[in-house]
Order: sequence, then structure tokens, then C-alpha cells
Amino acid sequence: MSHTILLLPGDGIGPEIVAEAEKLLLAVGEKFGLDFTFTRGLIGGCAIDVTGVPLPDETVALARAADAVLLGAVGGEKWDRGPAHLRPERGLLGIRKALGLYANLRPALLFPELAGASTLKPEVVAGLDIVIIRELTGGIYFGEPRGVETLADGTRIGRNTMVYSEAEIERIGRTGFDIARRRGRRLCSVDKANVLETSQLWRDVMTRLAADYPDVELSHMYVDNAAMQLVRAPKQFDVVVTENLFGDILSDCAAMLTGSIGMLPSASLNETGFGLYEPVHGSAPDIAGQQKANPLATLLSVAMLLRYTLGQASAADAVEQAVASVLRQGLRTADIALPGERVLGTAQMGDAVVAALRGGV
Repeated sequence: MSHTILLLPGDGIGPEIVAEAEKLLLAVGEKFGLDFTFTRGLIGGCAIDVTGVPLPDETVALARAADAVLLGAVGGEKWDRGPAHLRPERGLLGIRKALGLYANLRPALLFPELAGASTLKPEVVAGLDIVIIRELTGGIYFGEPRGVETLADGTRIGRNTMVYSEAEIERIGRTGFDIARRRGRRLCSVDKANVLETSQLWRDVMTRLAADYPDVELSHMYVDNAAMQLVRAPKQFDVVVTENLFGDILSDCAAMLTGSIGMLPSASLNETGFGLYEPVHGSAPDIAGQQKANPLATLLSVAMLLRYTLGQASAADAVEQAVASVLRQGLRTADIALPGERVLGTAQMGDAVVAALRGGV
């Protein structure tokens, strides 16, 4: 079976970690009889340098022609002084919108071997297994009006608008209920309904949807409390669903519970199951080109690609087991290493995962 994967390495450490993902997919293909064809495109700062825009039309066309997209990272200080519409991050927001990628799945799973690498006590995080589902194409990141304007007296003001329709909330809400139904049947909806009208609508819609899922226990939590609870007692959560801004912040918080943001994969899906897969971490330009980046979040994103878009559950399991195997062997990148543990570079860690996959461990 042949699958076309669009690779978008992007900026900073993106090319290094995507190279390891390509290597892994080729090994998966050999092991499971899958044929992968790779196309490549530009997004973010590198796209600005070449084409003048962060998301060229050609990249969107390549994505629509592919079966799935694997992205590295975008951004860097080099492009921070440009106008807002030419920032690298606009490319990421743009491709999500263009492809209708409304559901962002961010699992936070703590591998037992990394309990000591978390900034929290091992007994607090041991056994952690959370999925945060973030609405990705609405809310304050896309709402209009937006921008910075100068008033008559010379004062500048910035404006962003948080907007959600009932249909947008229902769509992501049902995704949350469906995933909770396949896991521990507990869904926590996070909002700020005590002060935001968008959150009041969010809570109304989620409460209404609960009647269609009597086997799932729905709870509600304000976002400030949710942030506190994630670092106080994170294992109380199973599946969390929330809007765009809150999900962006909470999922990065959850990433650190796992030992490093370099361990957190993500999937962004549309209504057909087409997905864009990427690590949650940024472009880390300070270590770009130095083979110091942790590729495991990207390799775990490959597992999500296999599972959610290509329907290859056995291959996905094998990738996750290979990552677990290298961790059991005591192999680490610098961000997750404790004193005395063996530290590998980016390509070395990728090679170790591929070897574990081929060895069937």
C-alpha cells in the first residue's frame, strides 16, 4: 500500500528532527509492507526567505495532494521583526485553516523511565496518561477584528477577538466525547465561563452534548483551576477538551509533566481524518544544526500519523514500543538525561529507535 507524506521541515531544529522521522517511516515501511512517497514543501521562516510569504500556495496544494503532513517547527528571532502577517507562525495558522484541521490531539504520556526527569515528584506524575484536545481553527487566534491601531492622540492599542459558534463547539465537543469513550470515559471541559461569554456558550453546548454520551462522565473546570490542577494532581484527568488559547497553554504545561516538551507529539485532524502531525515544541534556534534536539516527540508523532490517518495500528504500536525500548536501555537526549545517563545526539537517537523497531522489541 502506497502513502504520500508531505514533509515540512520548517525552521530551526525542524530539518534535523524531520530527517529522523523520514528515516523511521522508511523502516516502518520495510517492516510492515508499506510504501511511502515523500514530497517536500516550505512553511514558516524558510518560506518567507524563498517566497516572501510564510505559507506559499504550492505548500497548500502539496498538502491537499498528500495522505498526511509531517511538520518540524516554525519560527525564530530572524523573522520576529517582520509585520504580523509575515511572521512564520502565520504559516502554521494558515495551513490549519486551509486544511480544516480543527481538532488538535496532544497526548501527555509519561514513560516510566522518565519519572525522575519531570520537574514534579515521581509519585505525582508516575502513570500519567492524559489527552488534551484543543480546538484549533477558531477562537482568539482567528477572530476578527484584530490588529494594532494608533488613536488620534498617538496612543497605540491592540485588539484581538475571541469568537466561537455553536457549531464549532459542538464539533470539537463530539471529538472529545468520542475519544473519552475509547479511553477512561471521563471528559473534562475547560473554560472560563465565569467571565467570558464565549465560555458560557461553550459550557452550554458541552452540557447539551453530554446527553448523547451517557457512558461518559462530563465535568467542567475553569482554566485557571485546570492549570493549577495539572501541576497539583495531574492524574485526575483522562481527556481534556478546551478552546484554542487555553489548549495551547495547558498542553505545553502538560508536556513538562512528561519530563520534557521534547517528548510530546500532536495530531491536527479534519473531519475526514486527514492529519498534520508535529511535535509540540518550538524551533529551538539556539541549538539548531548542533544535533542536540530530542527527536522523540517527532517520532511519536509518526506513531500518531500511522494510527489516526493511515489506520496502521500495529505499526503505530511498534513505533511506540521502540521509543519505550530505547528509554529502557537508558538512552537519552540532553533534555531528558539525568546525571550518569548516556546522552545521544539527534541522529543517534533516531538510529536507536529504528534499530529497536527492526529488532521487534
